[in-house]
Amino acid sequence: MNITIIGAGNMGRGLAKQLSKAGHQISVTARDLDKAKLLAEEFPNVTAAAAASALGASSVVILATGYADAVPALRSLGDLTGKVVLDITNPLSADYMSLTIGHSTSAAEEIAAAIPGALLVKAFNTVFAQVLADGPALDGKQVPVYYASDSEQAGQTARALIESIGFAPVNAGPLKNARYLEPLGGLNIYFGYGAQHGTGIAPAWIGIN
Repeated sequence: MNITIIGAGNMGRGLAKQLSKAGHQISVTARDLDKAKLLAEEFPNVTAAAAASALGASSVVILATGYADAVPALRSLGDLTGKVVLDITNPLSADYMSLTIGHSTSAAEEIAAAIPGALLVKAFNTVFAQVLADGPALDGKQVPVYYASDSEQAGQTARALIESIGFAPVNAGPLKNARYLEPLGGLNIYFGYGAQHGTGIAPAWIGIN
């Protein structure tokens, strides 16, 4: 697939690493273009581009920014009508220990409403960057990646992409179920950092005591 990643932080880097290894063609853009260029130099099949030209032939966009920057970052690419957009964000507070929205909506639903032409999928928000970068197995087991979408096409695309990099795709239903996945991402962060179990604890919580 031709894929555009918005964001050159830890999650963007982990995704670029795994997707390039699987043979996908990746374009990376970021607010700091120099950071995107440095990331692109690390892996084959990865190039850096300014936002206005980063979309190119990509059919898939992966949003690897903070939630607050999500909508402006997507709009900076241009027309996303018909594009599959994987939203990996969690709407976290400044200390990362709580969510800023939930119950009656989710980050994914708010983004979908702001970018109505895109085919939005919630995915990868429950996977730590370190786990993503290290590969698809944790303690000998495939790491699950939950995905939720109202679009069958987008869900199938997300599933194929997740499988291509060796993770285990799990269909979590319609996009409104991001209201469950985002708190799950927040719980991962609590277990990993707040309770100091480390990033290897999530998403395999069996054995916590």
